[in-house]
Amino acid sequence: MMNMRLRRTLPLLAAAMLVAQGAWAVVSESEAAKLGGDLTCIGAEKAGNADGSIPPFGGQWLGTPPGVAFGGLGKRHPDPYASEKPLFVVTAKNMAQYADKLSDGQKALLKKYPDSVSIPVYPSHRDFRYEDFRCDLTRKNAVSAELEDGNMGVRALKGGTPFPIPKSGDQLLRNILLPAYANQEDAVYDQAVVYPDGNVAWGRMRYEILDQTSDAENVGKPTEGIFAYARVTILKPERQKGEVMLTYTYFNEAKNPQTSWTYNPGTRRVRQSPGFGFDMPLGVGGFRTIDDDRLFNGSPERYDWKLVGKREMFIPYNGYRLEAAGIKYDALLKTGSIDSQFMRYELHRVWVLEATLKEGYRHQYAKRVLYVDEDTWNAVMADNYDAHGELWRTNFMNTYYAYGAKLFHAGVTVYHDLVSGAYLADRLTSELLAPRVNGDRLKPFMFTTDLLRQSGK
Repeated sequence: MMNMRLRRTLPLLAAAMLVAQGAWAVVSESEAAKLGGDLTCIGAEKAGNADGSIPPFGGQWLGTPPGVAFGGLGKRHPDPYASEKPLFVVTAKNMAQYADKLSDGQKALLKKYPDSVSIPVYPSHRDFRYEDFRCDLTRKNAVSAELEDGNMGVRALKGGTPFPIPKSGDQLLRNILLPAYANQEDAVYDQAVVYPDGNVAWGRMRYEILDQTSDAENVGKPTEGIFAYARVTILKPERQKGEVMLTYTYFNEAKNPQTSWTYNPGTRRVRQSPGFGFDMPLGVGGFRTIDDDRLFNGSPERYDWKLVGKREMFIPYNGYRLEAAGIKYDALLKTGSIDSQFMRYELHRVWVLEATLKEGYRHQYAKRVLYVDEDTWNAVMADNYDAHGELWRTNFMNTYYAYGAKLFHAGVTVYHDLVSGAYLADRLTSELLAPRVNGDRLKPFMFTTDLLRQSGK
């Protein structure tokens, strides 16, 4: 088995090999000119599909849509499509008719839970757009952004999509890792592991995340140093209450691997977490991995990344219903998955990214397939396979356009274990206060180990 030092060194040794791949570093001026023309300003196809089931990109709404009463920071986002009904519902009985629009994970869930899981498909919408500064920076990145240090880092301008016209799996991955993020995420989220017998294990976490790509002081600067600070405080279960995890994530994992410290209220001590990230368990019951957050995050070093192409698929979209106040968890959490009546799927084009575990490296998942929305660069579904090539876990993330932040934000995310029959529902807020998406409370000085040591005072 390869030791950790060698694992860290290999990406640096491989950097020299990238010289031959220089053509992948940028696209030509003529190809970049498609941005804002045939392509949206961040790289999606503007045109709809042949039969009109995917509409052309509209982008007529920036911020709060007309006629929507949004209360501002820390308030719920009203659903602009609340009056719509499903066009049809995919079930275990008719799934063969729609097989080309479904992931392997969706098919597996429909087969395993024919009485409780379905896919309600609504009209597709492409109504929201990003701010002009993101478009301008993306256009600059298209002709200048580069991967560096064996694809372990990226040299681009903060605030823009690094590779709006991706040519490789590693470039596509960077778009997933650096979509348009909220500058600040300040929220309390509930978690629930639902077992086949109906028992539920509860968790609750306080998220304080400060992103370094979207605030006014950093927009347009090179991607150097710390990408994001994160402080996660466990509020439930009771036996872990008061534990705090502080994490620094960097733009270049070869130069600065993701680093984390943990405060333990029992000992009132702060310890650095060695080898943080990858498939370390996180959350109630250790049910999902560190790098499962937002379906993939952190260092790419353990996998070979392949850009498979594009597909038209039914994906979770405009998930406002799940963010609404008053939805009782008892009604939401059903056998096999969350209640399908609260889900909204739309037909969209997605990029398909395949990750295969490198020889000599270890991870719970030997293969991962990520499905990436072309309009946002958010990974919205993931299928994860075990060492025998069998589909083990399938996950999906709902997103919604956060009006004040003017970008798409991560909502309720569900991680399914197809072997055990249990699942984790994460980022639940319908019985809590709404998340604060952006704002100005969080500052870099708040994310220090000295302040972490004061957590128990």
